[in-house]
Amino acid sequence: MRCWIIFALALPLAGATVEECQKDAHYGRRAEARACYNQLLANGSPAIRAEGYWGLKRYDDANKEFRSAVAQSPKAAEIRVRWGRLLLERFNKEDAMGLFNEALEIDPKSANAMLGMAEVAADDFERKAEELARKALELDPKLVEAQELLASMALEDNNPEKAAAEADKALKLDPESLDAMAIHQTIDWLEEKKTTNWMDRVLKINPNYGEAYALAGHFFVINRRYAEGIAYYRKALELDPEHQGVRAQLGVNLMRLGEEKEAREQLEKVYNEGYKNAMTANTLTLLDSYKNFSTFKTDNTILRLHKKEADLLHPYFESELKRAIATYDKKYKMKLARPVQVEVYPDHEDFAVRTLGMPGLGALGVSFGYVVAMDSPSGRKPGTFHWASTMWHELSHVYVLEATNFRVPRWFTEGLAVYEETAAAPDWGDRLDPQTIIAIKQKKLLPIAELDRGFVHPSYPNQVIVSYFQAGRICNFIAAKWNYDKLLDMMHSFAKSTSTADVVRQQLGMEPAEFDKQFMAWLDDSTKTLVDGFDDWRKRFKQLTADWSAGKLDEVIKEGDAIRDMYPEYVETGSAYELLADAYEKRGDEVKARAELEAYSKIGGRDSGLLKKLSGMQQKAGQLPQAAATLERLNYIYPQDEELHRKLGDLYMTLNKPAGAVKEYQAVVAMKPIDQATARYNLARALRSANRIEEAKDQILQSLEAAPGYKPAQHLLLEMSHQ
Repeated sequence: MRCWIIFALALPLAGATVEECQKDAHYGRRAEARACYNQLLANGSPAIRAEGYWGLKRYDDANKEFRSAVAQSPKAAEIRVRWGRLLLERFNKEDAMGLFNEALEIDPKSANAMLGMAEVAADDFERKAEELARKALELDPKLVEAQELLASMALEDNNPEKAAAEADKALKLDPESLDAMAIHQTIDWLEEKKTTNWMDRVLKINPNYGEAYALAGHFFVINRRYAEGIAYYRKALELDPEHQGVRAQLGVNLMRLGEEKEAREQLEKVYNEGYKNAMTANTLTLLDSYKNFSTFKTDNTILRLHKKEADLLHPYFESELKRAIATYDKKYKMKLARPVQVEVYPDHEDFAVRTLGMPGLGALGVSFGYVVAMDSPSGRKPGTFHWASTMWHELSHVYVLEATNFRVPRWFTEGLAVYEETAAAPDWGDRLDPQTIIAIKQKKLLPIAELDRGFVHPSYPNQVIVSYFQAGRICNFIAAKWNYDKLLDMMHSFAKSTSTADVVRQQLGMEPAEFDKQFMAWLDDSTKTLVDGFDDWRKRFKQLTADWSAGKLDEVIKEGDAIRDMYPEYVETGSAYELLADAYEKRGDEVKARAELEAYSKIGGRDSGLLKKLSGMQQKAGQLPQAAATLERLNYIYPQDEELHRKLGDLYMTLNKPAGAVKEYQAVVAMKPIDQATARYNLARALRSANRIEEAKDQILQSLEAAPGYKPAQHLLLEMSHQ
């Protein structure tokens, strides 16, 4: 984007003006621009000297001069704007926003300050950026940078028609708007148009304008076309090898595709050049941390686990990864070309580094093609994260991205992944939450052709979550009205870079508006009672909670069934299921208490305490297979629970399932319990039952090594010596 020209800084000066320097930079005359900026350093104005240092990339010096300039001219709004723009470029959004706000307090009509605020918001993919950019244009209808920003945001929303129209407006304001031309060129590249001359026009004006390729790289990356995005970042660096921001993006995206050696080389280079933004620094730190991970490889999987939990998680994650791949091979009617790499992070901040700068992502996992990164269950509060559901979600992306060569709108790949979660198991996936109910009630769901913007530029809190829900239900609707294969047909149509609107027309035989009408009717049919009665439910649920807190158990039992059935998917802490189960248990009716917890588990409740309580009740009632199944659910939710594995191992032994018992007792040992003797003794019993005698003997010896006088181990060793 072209630097802002400030009238106060463009007055004639001895030898050079800021405007002349910026003009040389605009046309790619690097030597001339450098000489020009050097001349500015001799100026008596600190604001002018700041511009000179900035142009020479001496950012600390520029910052000092801007500080002096503001102290010297405290009422100069545009100096604050320029200082804020420098800070925004140098990774300090918070202080930049403060300066833009100060500028607006001094001059409420400062279009450049308004634009600065818009750019801060746009950097975080906030919808309000569009509103701020339009306000900037109202203040200055000729502010081409604001028009360029609107074009960029429209393309981020996957709306190329609107993006092109906004770019055309920028070109009317300035026929040499390089970023507007780059937007047009990017649209053509995304749509794979072979003949286009936009880049030629850019390079005719500025032969060194690598930013045009970098802009294309950005859009390919947010559309998950990572390899192509990397190629454009490389082209940008060919034209402008000193553009450290582009090199940082190249490094981060190389890492996303598993190219860790070159990623480190590129990131270390920019870091050593002083480009130390959070993304660069944190990614280098993450790369350093990989020495703390163990890698497990099979013919079609690569699993990276932190060493502190690798022994525990490896059997569960690898077997589930294998099961998901086998299932998806059949469902998607394809084989993956190479192994899938899954990285599991016990520190959520490490996972967050992997997703930095990506819009519309869930906070649990992300797929970069054949590389999947996700949280470990240990990085989340127990009961809040279903790791297996997340894994299946992300693996669906691997297949869809591969099948479409990464040419698929965000709503479809997310929607299909949400669909696959509950297709794998009805109690998986997220339940219908209150925020989504409110969005349905307030008619905030988006038309299918515009659904991508709900992921990229949310216009209200929780819109990303609502968009995940809507996209998933759209896939449910299509599978119900047509069939699952219709979803695959749509997937293959998207592979041809076809728009959502055209895919709906081609595959579903109707206009998008008609699809929206039918989908909403279908959705209303399943949610209308809940949506219409939601306010009443909240009021009655609040009273139910108050009655339970006051010990009014009869009232809880009297009202609980109706309140539970008004919103059966509500399984958060303190749900009606939980309150009813507690009330029945205190009244001595364990049968009904158990029934409530069984309903809670079946609908998708995940609280480990409640599920372990349910398993205990089922075991007490002689329902041993059901008790084991309940604990098996917990292994998919929070396997870092020694008691869970011990109890499940005991149940498997009682049920004569030694293979399952071996796996669970191995998990206990992997957690390094204080009582090593008992843990290894139990594992030995299971190994013996599985006829793995030598392994059983080894565990007995380790049990006795931990506690030489442990009689159960002594007796078992004696028995086995006679076998």
